Amino acid sequence: MQLNSLITVIISICAVFGYANARFIKLPTAIGIMVLSLLFSVILIIAGRVAPSFLAAVVKTVGGINFHTLLMDVMLSFLLFAGSIHIDAASLRKQLWPVALLATAGTLISAVLVAIAVYLLFGAFGTHIPIIYCLLFGILISPTDPVAVLAILKQAGIPPTLHIKIAGESLFNDGVAVVVFMALLEVAQSGIEHFSFWHSVAVFFREAGGGLLFGLVLGYAGFLLVRSIDNYQVEILITVAMVMGGYALANAIHVSGPLAMIVAGIVTGNTGKQHAMSEVTKEYLDKFWELVDEILNAILFMLVGLQILVIPTGGTLILIGMATILLLLAARWLSVALPITMLRPFITFERHAIAILTWGGLRGGLSVAMALSLPAAMFRSQFVAVTYIVVVFSIVVQGLTIKGVTKFLMKKPA
Repeated sequence: MQLNSLITVIISICAVFGYANARFIKLPTAIGIMVLSLLFSVILIIAGRVAPSFLAAVVKTVGGINFHTLLMDVMLSFLLFAGSIHIDAASLRKQLWPVALLATAGTLISAVLVAIAVYLLFGAFGTHIPIIYCLLFGILISPTDPVAVLAILKQAGIPPTLHIKIAGESLFNDGVAVVVFMALLEVAQSGIEHFSFWHSVAVFFREAGGGLLFGLVLGYAGFLLVRSIDNYQVEILITVAMVMGGYALANAIHVSGPLAMIVAGIVTGNTGKQHAMSEVTKEYLDKFWELVDEILNAILFMLVGLQILVIPTGGTLILIGMATILLLLAARWLSVALPITMLRPFITFERHAIAILTWGGLRGGLSVAMALSLPAAMFRSQFVAVTYIVVVFSIVVQGLTIKGVTKFLMKKPA
């Protein structure tokens, strides 16, 4: 299928699912579209027994979509910028230590715990997977996905201070996870005997630190340009160029593009709005990026639902996937509880913060994309299947219940 035809089909299906959800189901948009996409996929699989050639054509089309490239190279920059542009910098500064520890130490703790658990779990089912590959799975499944989290938090009714913790963590641990994942992948490909701890640390700080610094420069460059004119069309065009050109340049100079987009978005949404934009520009900027966010979220969640057509699953993998859900929740609880316990003598946390942060730590398309980027020899099919099961549970079950869980916990005494 040609690119223009493929885009037409994707947008059309997404619009139909979005309408059906808004008209009849009334779930949060992203979740509703994903649920309908899953149901549609199941119907296609059943119908394929009657018309196997039709199902084969659909599977070929879905399989031809490079999900990893589409998300990581095209959509992620827009989604991160659109999400971070609404983050209040003053509130984020107040929660700097919790966000920083959860995004770094919390993610790494979870990755190690999950790696050990999955190593033992697959071993119990007779499949020996080298620990380095399990660590790759641990780091790709541990970060909370900013796309899923920010899409669902809007309607979750979480207290503002806890909201900024979850949102900030999900934005920044995304960049941290991608950097660590790429470093581990390099080690796995070259061999552990070539591993250099200090080289890996240097690469991490170059990618992560460079991404933060580049994002700051990019954001302030955009601020200076926007401040010098008063034309909302051109000002919005400048923000689009910041995202597309900035992300491409970040990748070219080998710094973290996701972290750069987050910082550039925060600068634009705070310094840019306060000191460089008219009220008209602010209104159009918010509406434009909110629309971009909603449309790309809808497309992404629909594509996640359709992935069930091409992801291999079996009885054993389903059992392992279900067990991994429980293991991941336990690892998430520990990786949240340890940093919060360390910070409690110095920072006041909300009641039941550990429980809400644990249940609100959603996984999404980012984990699927990283799993799909694994070479086949690194047990990609097994990890992709397990990742998909975890992501579907996370978005549908945790995403639909986080509001109720939060309300229930807030009524209970601490």
